[in-house]
Amino acid sequence: MNRGHVSGEEPPPPPPEVPVEAALGPGMGMESEMGAMEAEMERDPSAYLGAPCLSFDILQDRAAAAEVPASTAPLSLYLCAGTQAETTAANRLILMKLSNVRVSEPKVGSDSESDSSDDDDDEEDEEKQPRLEIAMIPYHGTINRVRVSVAHTLYCVLLSLSRAHTGSLTHTVSHAHTHTQSLTHTHTVSHTHARTHMCSRLVTGVRGGLCVAGRLVTGDVKGRLHVWEPREDGTWSVDQRPLTGHSQSAEDVQWSPNEPTVFASCSVDTSLRVWDIRAPPSAACMISVPNAHSSDVNVISWNRMEPFLVSGGDDGAVTVWDLRQLQVSGSVATFKQHRPPITSVQWHPSDPGGFAAAGADDRVTQWDLAVERDGEAGAEEARLPPQLLFVHEGDNDLKELHWASRYPGVLVTTAHSGFTVFRTISV
Repeated sequence: MNRGHVSGEEPPPPPPEVPVEAALGPGMGMESEMGAMEAEMERDPSAYLGAPCLSFDILQDRAAAAEVPASTAPLSLYLCAGTQAETTAANRLILMKLSNVRVSEPKVGSDSESDSSDDDDDEEDEEKQPRLEIAMIPYHGTINRVRVSVAHTLYCVLLSLSRAHTGSLTHTVSHAHTHTQSLTHTHTVSHTHARTHMCSRLVTGVRGGLCVAGRLVTGDVKGRLHVWEPREDGTWSVDQRPLTGHSQSAEDVQWSPNEPTVFASCSVDTSLRVWDIRAPPSAACMISVPNAHSSDVNVISWNRMEPFLVSGGDDGAVTVWDLRQLQVSGSVATFKQHRPPITSVQWHPSDPGGFAAAGADDRVTQWDLAVERDGEAGAEEARLPPQLLFVHEGDNDLKELHWASRYPGVLVTTAHSGFTVFRTISV
């Protein structure tokens, strides 16, 4: 990546290279099999982006969907990500196209094969290599969360926390166009909503989510929540009366997939809340769970098909909530397969009982609430929750995961070690 720098200053040193691994293949449950698969993977120098990314989102490209059916290999994915460079001036909003992504196949052949056969195999292997195309937009700030919404053009909304002494919170909307063969970007529109009390320190806990027509909600370090509405001239209308209830930093917000005015939030104060913006700010909190976790609640995800929420906290717990019984019977289930803090959770896009979670233990776990324990399970199996389908390892400092909804069972993760695309045999 070309590293930008402020005029008049020395350019910063290049960051460690971070790979994008197109490691799409059948999942391995045994460490020996995982090690064998990793040994076969080859490093692709062209798949290095530079600074690591804290956050990303998957673009559902209509042209790619029409050209290549979801069930057909090779796969094609469009991603939007934001970097965390050593200096804010070197950060970039990155649009990525991963194409020609295939299931890994073992090499066959022997030393007795002819040279012409080897050449043919090399050409065939070259055709099967995954490809990466990128378009970068300079962004002077720390990119904490990236979310995309598709309309006539693609709106990439990224949230950043300015290092300016005013403590202003900056939201940038980047208008971008994706094409099946290439990536291009046009321009960005920025709007700064200055509130000195919102950004009293630099944190990664400022979160945002998209709803209909570009509407978004943000949370600040004081626990206040603000709803943003886009205007036709490219500016924003921001509510002057925040939604209050959290006593500490708001860590994540998630719009309801079925109610355009309803969203959920979680906080360092260990609470989980559900809001309806149709009500006055003083009465907008409809449901409150004061002690959802024993420590900070970091992330939440809203089920698309059932009235369920899943949350992850600093206590390492992943908790499932039924909104119909939230304040009566508490959680539906709690899993503590991760001991360090949970960094990301997301429900499966088409399976109402499935979800994935990532933790600071550098593991991604996949779960299915519909699975029950087999009465003939052995002692080894009895130690694990029956709902645990799969554990993925190999990344370093996991930050965020997303299901690639066009391709059943495909997960994409971002970590300090880079992006990983994989699919297990369990989903």
